[in-house]
Amino acid sequence: MSKHTSENKPPILKGEGIPEFNKITPNQIQEFFPILLKDLTEKYIDLENNIDKRLKAEAELEWGDVMTPLHELGEELRWSWGVVSHLNAVQNSTELREAYLSQQPEVIRFSNLIGQSKTLHKALLRLKGNKSVALNEAQKRILETELISMINRGVGLEGAFQDEFNKDSERLAELSTLFSNNVLDSTKEWSLLLTKKEEVEGLPARTLELLANAAIEAGDKSAKGSQTPNPAEGPWRLGLDMPRYIAFITYGKNRAIREKLYKAYVSRASEGQVDNKSLIEEILTIRKRQANRLGYESWANLSLSQKMAKDISEVECLLNELKEAAMPAARRELEDLRKCAIKNGSPNDSTICPWDISFWSECLRQERFDLNQEELRPWFPLDQVLEALFDLCRRLFNISIEVADGEAPIWHQDVRFFRIRDLNGLALASFYLDPFSRPDTKRGGAWMDECISRNKTKDGDIILPIAYLVCNQTPPTKQTPSLMSFEEVETLFHEFGHGLQHMLTTVDYPQAAGINNVEWDAVELPSQFLENWCLEKKTLSQMARHWKTGEPLPEVEYQKLRKSRTFNSGFATLRQVHFAMTDLKLHSSWCKDEGKSPDEIRREISKETSVITPIPEDQYLCAFSHIFAGGYSAGYYSYKWAEVLSADAYSAFEEAGLTEEIQLKKLGMKFRQTILSMGGSKSPEVVYKAFRGRKATTEALIRHSGLIKH
Repeated sequence: MSKHTSENKPPILKGEGIPEFNKITPNQIQEFFPILLKDLTEKYIDLENNIDKRLKAEAELEWGDVMTPLHELGEELRWSWGVVSHLNAVQNSTELREAYLSQQPEVIRFSNLIGQSKTLHKALLRLKGNKSVALNEAQKRILETELISMINRGVGLEGAFQDEFNKDSERLAELSTLFSNNVLDSTKEWSLLLTKKEEVEGLPARTLELLANAAIEAGDKSAKGSQTPNPAEGPWRLGLDMPRYIAFITYGKNRAIREKLYKAYVSRASEGQVDNKSLIEEILTIRKRQANRLGYESWANLSLSQKMAKDISEVECLLNELKEAAMPAARRELEDLRKCAIKNGSPNDSTICPWDISFWSECLRQERFDLNQEELRPWFPLDQVLEALFDLCRRLFNISIEVADGEAPIWHQDVRFFRIRDLNGLALASFYLDPFSRPDTKRGGAWMDECISRNKTKDGDIILPIAYLVCNQTPPTKQTPSLMSFEEVETLFHEFGHGLQHMLTTVDYPQAAGINNVEWDAVELPSQFLENWCLEKKTLSQMARHWKTGEPLPEVEYQKLRKSRTFNSGFATLRQVHFAMTDLKLHSSWCKDEGKSPDEIRREISKETSVITPIPEDQYLCAFSHIFAGGYSAGYYSYKWAEVLSADAYSAFEEAGLTEEIQLKKLGMKFRQTILSMGGSKSPEVVYKAFRGRKATTEALIRHSGLIKH
C-alpha cells in the first residue's frame, strides 16, 4: 500500500475526509480492502512490539504513546468500513452484498487482534495506574471503557477458548448481515396488484398516486407504456415498505386486503429462502455461549456491563412500572375501538383483529378529535419542516443551518447536504440527509450514523464532525413534493436529535465525542427530547403551512393535534414494553435445550404485555432487526429508559414556560453545553445532573403519555 500517496489512493482507502461515494465500487472493495487490512495489521504489530519493549523496560507510558496511535489505526479502518456499511444500507445490491460479506470476516479478525492483545491490555492497565501521568476525566473514562470492552472482546481468554470465541464472533457478524438481507429481500419481494376500485376504497389521493406509480415501475400490464400514473383508475401495486403499508393498513376500507397485507408484513423473513427462524436460534445460542466464555451468566448480563442500567432487575422494574400504568389504558382503548367498529357498521360480535387496530384507531381519532392526519399532510412539506426544525435549533442552541447541496459527493440524487455554524459564522459540523423510502435498495427504518467524528490533530487543528441522517418517509411524486405525515415529522426530529449530539460535541477525543462512549440506554435522550418540540406552538406554526397556498394550519387543527397526542398511548407503551421484555427474556434465559422456541417465549410474554393475542402468522421476531441485526440486543429497553430522561428534560422547559424565549434560550444553551456537548466524556448520570440538577424520575413520562390523571 505504500505505493499509494494520500492523493492517489483509491477512494475506498482514503481514510479521511468526505467519502467519494460515487467512485466506490464493489470491485474496488474486493480488490483494495485486503491491502488495507494487511497494511493496518503490520502497523499494529509494529505498535504492539514497541509498546511491549517499553513495558519490559519499565518505561513510562503516556496517552500519546498508546491511545493516540491506537485510535489512528482504528479510524483508518472505521472510515473505510463505515463507507462500505453505509452504502450497503442505502444503496444495496447483489454485488455490494457479496463484497461486504467477503471482507467482513477479516474486519472482525483485525478487531479481535486489537481487542484481544494482552500487550495492549497490560499497557492500558499501566497507563491507568500511573499516578505521574495526569489524565483528565474524559481520558480516564475512555480508558476505563476500553478496558471493559477488551474484557468483553475476549482478551482474558487463552488458546482454543479464544479461537472458538473468535470463530463465533465472525459467525455472529455474518448472521447479523444475513438476517438484515433477508428482511430487506422479503420486504421488497412481496407486493399485491389491485385493479378494482373497491379494493382501494378509503385510500387518500396521495396514496393512490403512490400505488399507481408503483404499478408503472413494476411494469404491470395495464400500466405498461404509460409514463403518467392514473391514480383514479389504477392499477395500483401494494407493498410492504412503510409509506404504502402504513397508508393502506390505516385507511384501506377493504378488510380482506388489510388482513392479507398485515399477515404478509408480520410474517416477513419467516419462510422459504429468507427464513430467519433458524438464524434467530443460532444467534441467541452463540451469544449465550460467548457470554458464558467471558464469565457472564447471560448475554443480557454482558450487555448491561456497559450500560447505564445496573442490572436486569432494574430494567425489569422500569418496564413493569410502565406496564402497570399502561395496561388499564390499553384495555379501555381496545374497548373504545370495538364500540367504534360496531357504531360504524361492524357486527356486534365482531372481534377487533390486529389488522383492524390502525383502521379503527384512525376512525375513532377522527370522531373524537375531528382529526384526519392524512388531510394534514399538505401542511407539512419537507422543505418547510426543515426550515422550522433549523429555526428551532437557532432559537435553542444558537446555531445556523445552511443548504450546501453540491458541495459534497452524494450516493443518490435524493440526498441533501447541509452545514452548521454558530451565530458568529464559525463552522461547527455538516450532515447528509437521505429522506425518502427506496424499498429496492435501502433498508427500512430511520437512523443517524457518523461519517466523520470530531477530532483534534497533532497540529492542533479540529476535524469537524459529519453525520448521516437517514429516513424512509413518503417520497415526492410528479405532482407533489414530499408531504409528510405528523409521524414522519416526529421521526425526522428524532434522528436530528441524534445528529445534534454527534455534531455539537466539544470533546476533542473522538473515542468520547458525540455519541461515542455514551451508554446505549442513554443515547436516545437527545433524539426523544427533540420530538417534544414538534407540537411546540412556535415551531409547529412555522412548519405547518399549506404547500400550495401558504395558508397556516388552522388553530383548531393545531389544538386537535395537541389533544390527540396521548391517543392510544396505552397501546403504544405496551408495544414497546412487550418488545423490550421479549428482548431481555430471550437474551437472559432462553435455551434451545428447554424445548421452547423464541416465538413461543414471545407469545408467553404477550399474555402479560398485550391486549390482543398475536395471530399464528405473526413471526415478528423474524424481522426484529433492532436486536438481531442492530445494536439493541438486550438493550431494546433503552428506548423507554432514555424516554424517562428525555421527558424529564423537556419538563424543565415546560416549567420555565414554553413561550418565554429568553428562558428557553438559556435552558437550550445549558442543554447544548451538557447533553449535546459532553458526549461520552462523562457518565450519563453526571451529564444529566449537570443539566437538570437532579436525577430523572418517571413522573414526566407517565404524565406526557396521559397514563395518569391529575
